[in-house]
Amino acid sequence: MQNNTYNPDVLSCLANLSNDEVFTPPALANQMLDMLPAELWSNPDAKFLDPCCKSGVFLREIAKRLIVGLEHKIPDIQERLNHIYKNQLFGIAITELTSLLARRSVYCSKNANSKYSICTDFNTECGNIVFERVKHTWENGRCKYCGASQSEYDRDDTLETHAYQFIHADEVFNMKFDVIIGNPPYQLSDGAGGGGSSAVPLYHLFIQQAKRLMPRYLTMVVPSRWFSGGKGLDSFREEMLNDSRLRKLVDFPVSTDCFSGVDIQGGVCYFLWNRDEKGTCEITTITHQETTVATRPLLENGCDVFIRYNQAVDIFKKVSAKNEPSFADIISSRKPFGFSSDFRNFSSKYFGGAVKIYANKTTGWIEKSLIEQNRNWVDEHKVYISFAYGMGDFPHQIINKPFLGEKNTCCTETYLHIGPFETQEMANNAISYIKTKLFRFLVLLIKNTQNATKKVYSFVPMQDFNEPWDDAKLYKKYGLTTDEIAFIESMVRPME
Repeated sequence: MQNNTYNPDVLSCLANLSNDEVFTPPALANQMLDMLPAELWSNPDAKFLDPCCKSGVFLREIAKRLIVGLEHKIPDIQERLNHIYKNQLFGIAITELTSLLARRSVYCSKNANSKYSICTDFNTECGNIVFERVKHTWENGRCKYCGASQSEYDRDDTLETHAYQFIHADEVFNMKFDVIIGNPPYQLSDGAGGGGSSAVPLYHLFIQQAKRLMPRYLTMVVPSRWFSGGKGLDSFREEMLNDSRLRKLVDFPVSTDCFSGVDIQGGVCYFLWNRDEKGTCEITTITHQETTVATRPLLENGCDVFIRYNQAVDIFKKVSAKNEPSFADIISSRKPFGFSSDFRNFSSKYFGGAVKIYANKTTGWIEKSLIEQNRNWVDEHKVYISFAYGMGDFPHQIINKPFLGEKNTCCTETYLHIGPFETQEMANNAISYIKTKLFRFLVLLIKNTQNATKKVYSFVPMQDFNEPWDDAKLYKKYGLTTDEIAFIESMVRPME
């Protein structure tokens, strides 16, 4: 009689801790392990470290491969198990709770030395999956190791410190590792509201610390925001994109294609870093079940950010070949008139000599004398566009709708200023350009968070705004092929 009982892997059923600390599905762990050379699984001397254990899935899946791969070298099953778990697999848990969970999934017991443990050689409860509560080292209100805010994380023993052992200790295991693999915590609240742009990134610190240990191979799954840099990530981006030992990169622009139900702005990626081998990178992009693979440099000529879509490289080259000035040159920095997004010191009614101000979801009137920055723009024709805007559903809108900034107006930090323009007609023609799919596609190549600084417009070329623009005219100007146009159209939806 056939048994149709469904017996799922419990580690595929775990709810995620948060968008900052995401459990790794077993299928994803195995995809990452598949990048490693097969001979590792039959090497009894190979050592593996997960420096950010949550469920223990990486160590568990490595153990499965070693159990099969070492069968001929260590025929006795218990001897083989003891050798693998005691001499080859090591982990550092991120919390006391995850240390228990990881031991349970790896050793089949929360205590490594219990009678239920699959390994009979341990004489400590933790085995090789350790957790030690460590503290931040404060300097001027911040942790000198991870940048955590002292006001947020200087806590008593009843609360988690989020001072992760791997990036706060000089060394945990006194040995060399062949492979370091993991899914590190992504970020910490910086005390300014938490989440998204109000958080300090952490994942790059795990990668940098792992590189210092010089394993033969390093693979981690992390947010893709580092592709274009950002808060605390600019030097890390430069380091990674200029590192020829980065041999494979698998990118998920939409995070739910990798982590079901987890929305991480800008997507996620995993990579393989090979200490002893240099060359170009095999780049795989996975978007809604469509996969493209190309071997190419991480940095194209004239680029300081990674172009994540393989199909976009030739489009970028065709557009940049004309060597036109960048549209970013006419976009302001944040706070174009000096007002923060929470500025509310304005009247709801017009009064003599007042200047109209566009604020977050409202407008008002202020004294012109309050404007301390770029006051000369007030009486010019201009365009406003939101500083922050989510990518939107696929296909993406990328940026919010621009709107005309008439004379005698200014704005708060909610918007960026574009211009100024000599006439209102030129400003409207600029708006027609911003609404095109090609314009927004070129923004997409850099923008991978909701915030859109002037930098994300760097790939967009300037046009002659004495005339309006549409996609047909732009596609012809840059000589785009039918396939290239189809790719742009598939990625960017019309701006209604």
